[in-house]
Amino acid sequence: MNFRLAACAEMIYGELPFLERVRRIHEQGFDVELWDTRNRDIPALVATGARFSSMSGYFGGSLIDAESSDRVVESAAKLIPAALELGVERMVVHPAELGGGGVAVRPLHRATGQMWLTGLRTLERLGSLGERHGVVFALENLNTVLDHPGIPLARAKDTQALVSAVGHPNVKMMLDLYHAQIGEGNLIELVRGALPWVGEIQVADVPGRCEPGTGEINYSAVAKALAGAGYSGVIGLEAAASGGSGPAAGDKALSAFRHAFAGE
Repeated sequence: MNFRLAACAEMIYGELPFLERVRRIHEQGFDVELWDTRNRDIPALVATGARFSSMSGYFGGSLIDAESSDRVVESAAKLIPAALELGVERMVVHPAELGGGGVAVRPLHRATGQMWLTGLRTLERLGSLGERHGVVFALENLNTVLDHPGIPLARAKDTQALVSAVGHPNVKMMLDLYHAQIGEGNLIELVRGALPWVGEIQVADVPGRCEPGTGEINYSAVAKALAGAGYSGVIGLEAAASGGSGPAAGDKALSAFRHAFAGE
């Protein structure tokens, strides 16, 4: 198996200052995932020497709302300089606007044809923006059962349909298998079908959103299926450490993650 492994610095080593989290992840040979970079010291992050696989790609508006979709593109453009300075490859967007704790800003529980069309057009605009600057915008699926109720078009099958309809090389899926397990299941068939549109894969176990081996998902089997299908891209651990937020627990979580996807 020849995957690039990454870890989300927002969710692991929570007791450490943020730059120390990034350094510790990098020193163990992982890429680093970031969320909102607006209040981060970008030069200091660059100076860690870490390789950054992804970051949040917008901070306002809703991709599927005609009245606020312009804000998605405008905010994405404002984040481009930070992405370029960090060398980020993928900028993550969601099907609708998320507030604090990932809660839907305007909860909606039914998708309409207008939402589909607006989402498609907004992603086309993001694809053009990404092409101009050499970055990929990655649409992340979310679960609406537990973490993100009220987000339309959030299931992996919906995000896949949108990304495939756009058909732009700078628009991909951020396929989150934690969310997919809660909302859809059948992960091996899901990843096999989605691979042509996947830019990056994120993982965490269910329940608990901790490292592989703490829940019900057989991530070793998923890894073998991904390798068999020819995937060699980034797999990111977007999870908390089951043992807590200290350094030892984080190290153990990253070791379990590496074992599941690299056999080490």
